[in-house]
Amino acid sequence: MEKRIIYHGSTNTIEKPTFGMGKPYNDYGLGFYCTESVELAKEWASVDSQTNGFANKYELNLNGLRILDLTDEKYSILNWMAILVRFRSFYVNSPIAKEARAFLINKYYIDVSQYDVVIGYRADDSYFRFAKDFLNNTISIQKLSLAMKLGELGKQIVLISEKAFDALSFLESEAVDVKVYYAKRATRDLKARKDYDTSFSDHAKDEKYINDIMREEARDED
Repeated sequence: MEKRIIYHGSTNTIEKPTFGMGKPYNDYGLGFYCTESVELAKEWASVDSQTNGFANKYELNLNGLRILDLTDEKYSILNWMAILVRFRSFYVNSPIAKEARAFLINKYYIDVSQYDVVIGYRADDSYFRFAKDFLNNTISIQKLSLAMKLGELGKQIVLISEKAFDALSFLESEAVDVKVYYAKRATRDLKARKDYDTSFSDHAKDEKYINDIMREEARDED
């Protein structure tokens, strides 16, 4: 029986997460978003500079659950992008980005509602910016893949179904000092942005951009 210890950062202690609650426009839609890193959970609990939070610790029994692991080699970052642009709310301000969004959803979207748990990247503020740059044909797929590793956010584990919620057991809750972890969260995000601006702003002719990918797909269909 496979079990994992996971954490959820919040402004409250949450002993029993409620299925169906939350925001439907998060990275993977409606769900309970967790991490295997207690330190990251503490950062995520620090939603502003004034409010202390909590790192809630759980045990998740994965036995019998349908798991979509987007970090598995059989999936590409395009699958993750398709899910992200399907759920996240953002302004698409260029013709290429509008076309790219529709293309990704049509070709690479995976229906997360068919799974109990989704494992994949977390699109924090700076990371969401990287994804938008890819849609706008500003960075290549190679650079997007590298950029998603900046800041070392790791993977997030998202409980999607009621069955997954029932497989979750609360263990304990640890108080988070916002003065410490809000600064850590801000520093992590700032460093990721600086590293990105320094290393990923140039246009590489030998790399593949979303426009190239769409053209290749069109040729294949012909």
